[in-house]
Amino acid sequence: MHTIAFIRDLATIMLAAGVVTIVFHLLRQPVVLGYIVAGVLIGPNTPPYSLVTDETTIQTLAELGIVFLLFSLGLEFSLRHLRQVGATALIAALAGIVLMFWAGYEIGLGFGWRAMDALFLGAMLSISSTTITIKAIEELGLKKKPFAQVVFAVLIVEDVLAIAMIALLSGVAATGTVDAGEVLGTLGTLMVFLVASLVIGILTVPRLLDFVARFNSNEMLLVAVLGLLFGFCLLVARFGYSIALGAFVIGVIVAEAACLKRIERVIAPVRDMFSAIFFVAIGLLLDPHVLLAYAAPIAVVTVVLVVGKVLARSAGAFAAGQSGRTAISVGMSLAQIGEFSFIIATLGTTLKATSDFLYPIAVAVSAVTTLLTPYLIRSADPLARGLRAVLPSGFRRILHLYTGWLQSLRFEGDRALIAAMVRRILLQTFVNFCLVAAIFGGGAYLASARGMDLRAWLPNPRIADAVIWGMALVLSLPFLIAAYRKLKALSMMLAEVSVHAGRYTERVRRIVAEVLPAVSIAAMLLLVCALSSSILPPADLLVAMLAMGALILALLWRTMVKLHSRLQIALLETLQSEKESS
Repeated sequence: MHTIAFIRDLATIMLAAGVVTIVFHLLRQPVVLGYIVAGVLIGPNTPPYSLVTDETTIQTLAELGIVFLLFSLGLEFSLRHLRQVGATALIAALAGIVLMFWAGYEIGLGFGWRAMDALFLGAMLSISSTTITIKAIEELGLKKKPFAQVVFAVLIVEDVLAIAMIALLSGVAATGTVDAGEVLGTLGTLMVFLVASLVIGILTVPRLLDFVARFNSNEMLLVAVLGLLFGFCLLVARFGYSIALGAFVIGVIVAEAACLKRIERVIAPVRDMFSAIFFVAIGLLLDPHVLLAYAAPIAVVTVVLVVGKVLARSAGAFAAGQSGRTAISVGMSLAQIGEFSFIIATLGTTLKATSDFLYPIAVAVSAVTTLLTPYLIRSADPLARGLRAVLPSGFRRILHLYTGWLQSLRFEGDRALIAAMVRRILLQTFVNFCLVAAIFGGGAYLASARGMDLRAWLPNPRIADAVIWGMALVLSLPFLIAAYRKLKALSMMLAEVSVHAGRYTERVRRIVAEVLPAVSIAAMLLLVCALSSSILPPADLLVAMLAMGALILALLWRTMVKLHSRLQIALLETLQSEKESS
């Protein structure tokens, strides 16, 4: 009986979604808004037309929608583009997130809401909608404009920050408090998990999918992709993170496969189906009576959202060196909320951390700002011309000089080459350290995981800890060696450029080149010991494990260097590979 009820609800949702797709396309309105309206009409809060009332069904379908929506966003995400976005995207994204988070929090407190409601409201208002923004820019034919590239870069940075925000909010909702140390710990753990997942995933998953694609079976490819999607979501949930994070990360990894175009083609029908279900489910959970009761907060939040995002994003883009016209276009394009805001609102509802009224407020604000987005984008150029006409010539000259000054700060020639080398070395060192931390963290997890308690296999817990820690150390050696070599190269380069001590120059440079890497590695080892404190063996056994590691290091140094080099080359080849056109 439950199966029949589930199929009936699913059929009702898909029929309603199909009707509104046609109607809203004819009206030239965003289809996403139509899905929400359809959900309201058939939902449990609008009698006598309550066609879908089972809360379990609604929640299940919404969760599936989140998985496919975030997976599709991950497929469109590019690690190469993230590396190229530069300061403009980062500054504009951070300016908008910080300002709107603060504004949303203050609005919530101003209306007398609970601190947790205000916190989640700030988080919902801080993230713009990737889906709605890209769709509006494409429909207006502005995708090739310079400002559009900046907007896409800002959205990439926001997607990354939104994932981190979801992880933080999950912890805050569970404890009910915000502790600075706990936040930093959560961010550090999340960063290590993301880096390790991306590196290991990019080394394995694209090759697996490209192998499956050689069989020329769309069915086989679809099943493989879905298996990886749900399997990775389960793994992420096992580590205590949300399935939204897992869906997004595995999407980013799959996007590096050479057969990406085929994957997008075979996954598109399933993605479109569950994305539609997700937005209809949002409407199902929306209570129109709450909208009427909270009309004043909705109006205030909408006005603050539009004005605040336009000002913050425009100011951030201009501060990063964009022209006034481009900066205004960037701000006007990002004045809305969407999918990530819904996910954050759903998170608060699921964890029982927020009040019932917050969800429909977020949906209402999203609906209004979605309708406004195309008109705001169109009005960017007239607004820029109007501001240029009313601003005093002296002030315009100051703004122009500021932009020129920022352009002059960019490194050129040898300095640009050195700066690029320093950034690359630091990034590679950071990635290697994250992998080391992930190995020791994984060892600690396996040592205590249910059904895998390695300590139970050995009679002496002290010996068990030593064995686990020693195995983690051996696995980490290639990455520690790589970090040491990178830091030594950086020290030698910096010593050559910056150290000038007369006849002692060579001696001082040699000292700097040797001391800095050794100090850095020692600091890394101390931090690793702190991270692996739960399996850190006693002092006598720790010394024995370090001696064993030193012996292996001496015997297999070249082998480990070659192993790491092959892994690095494989990673770079995957990231730089061209995607198939069909």
